[in-house]
Amino acid sequence: MRGEDQKTPLSFVMMDLESMVPSDHPLREIHALTEKALAGIQSDLEVLYSDVGRPSIPPEMLLRALLLQLLYSIRSERLLMEQMQYNMLFRWFVGLGPQDAVWNASTFSKNRQRFLDGELAQRFLEETVRLAKKQSLLSDEHFSVDGTLIEAWASLKSLHPREEDSTRKPPDDPGNPSVDFRGEKRANDTHRSTTDAESRIVRKAKGKEARLGYTGVVLMENRNGLVVEAELRIAEADPEREGIIGLLKKRQNGRKQRITAGGDKWFDEADFIHECRKLWVTPHVAVKEKAGSGLVDGRTLRHPGYIISQRIRKRIEEVFGWLKEPGRLKRTKHRGVARAGWMYVFGLAIYNLIRMRNIAKYAMT
Repeated sequence: MRGEDQKTPLSFVMMDLESMVPSDHPLREIHALTEKALAGIQSDLEVLYSDVGRPSIPPEMLLRALLLQLLYSIRSERLLMEQMQYNMLFRWFVGLGPQDAVWNASTFSKNRQRFLDGELAQRFLEETVRLAKKQSLLSDEHFSVDGTLIEAWASLKSLHPREEDSTRKPPDDPGNPSVDFRGEKRANDTHRSTTDAESRIVRKAKGKEARLGYTGVVLMENRNGLVVEAELRIAEADPEREGIIGLLKKRQNGRKQRITAGGDKWFDEADFIHECRKLWVTPHVAVKEKAGSGLVDGRTLRHPGYIISQRIRKRIEEVFGWLKEPGRLKRTKHRGVARAGWMYVFGLAIYNLIRMRNIAKYAMT
C-alpha cells in the first residue's frame, strides 16, 4: 500500500544531540582526540584574549568548525555556516545546542590574525604528535621527507613587472584583463603578482606549466605515517631542500642521536647530503644512477634499513593526497604565506587525527 505524501505539522520537539549521533560514527573517535589536543593548548588560547570585555565566541568552537570544513571538503566558511544551521552532527561536534544561534562567517576572518599570532596551527599539530607519542605510535629514529606545490589564490594574469613600465597600456577590464605575455619573459626576479605578492612562479617538473604557488614541506615518521613537522615556504632559491633541512634541524634540536631520512632522487644532492650528515641524519635517499653521483655510500645502500626507508617513504604521498583532495588545499584560498601556511599546518594536524583514529580502529579488529 502506498503511503500518503503528507507534511508533518510544526511541533515542539525535545532533542538530545548526543543520542542522535550513532555510537559507531567515525566522528566520535576524532572528537575525543580533538578534545585532548584542544586541552593541551588551553594556555596558548588564554593569552590571546583579554580578561575584561564582552565574551567572544569560544576559540575551541571555531577550531572545531575549521576542522569540519577540511574533514568534509566544504569549500568556504560561508557554506560551513550554512551547514551548521541545519546539520545536527556538525552542531554536536562543534558544541552548539539545537537552538543556539550560528555565528556569522566573518567571525573567522576577524579571529584569523589572532590565531596566526598564537601559532595555534603549529601548537595543534604538536599536540597531535604528543598524543601519538603517548600511544607509542611514533618512530624516534626513522623518518621520510618530501615537498609539494600548493597553488596560490592568484592567476598568472596578475603578474606585473616589479618596475612599472610607463608605456604599458591600462587593462581593458580591471577585473579580468586580457594580458598578452608574448615576447615577454616572466621570472620571479622581475615580476610579482598584484593579487598575492608572496607567491612565486613555480613548476612541478620540467615541461610542466608554470603556476603561482608556495612550497610545502613535510617530515613524516615511518612507523605509522604520521606528520611530525611541517612548513609552507615561499618558493625562492631551493625551498624544498632548504625547508627539509630546517625541519630536520628542528627535529634534532642539537641532539647527537642518529636518525634516518628517506627521500626521492630530488634529494640526492651534495649540499643536502652534507647538511644531513652534520645533523646526525643518515640520508636514505634514492640514488641518481644515471648521474652516478656516488653521494650515498655503499654502507648505506646495502643496509636493510635503506630498502625499508625507500619502500615506506612513498607513503608520504598519501599525506599530500588527502591534503589536496578531501582537504581541498591543492589551491589555497588565503593570500600570503602566513595565512596559507596556517591552514596547511592545520590540515596536516587533522590528517594526524584521522590517521590515529584509523590505527586505533584496525588495531581492535
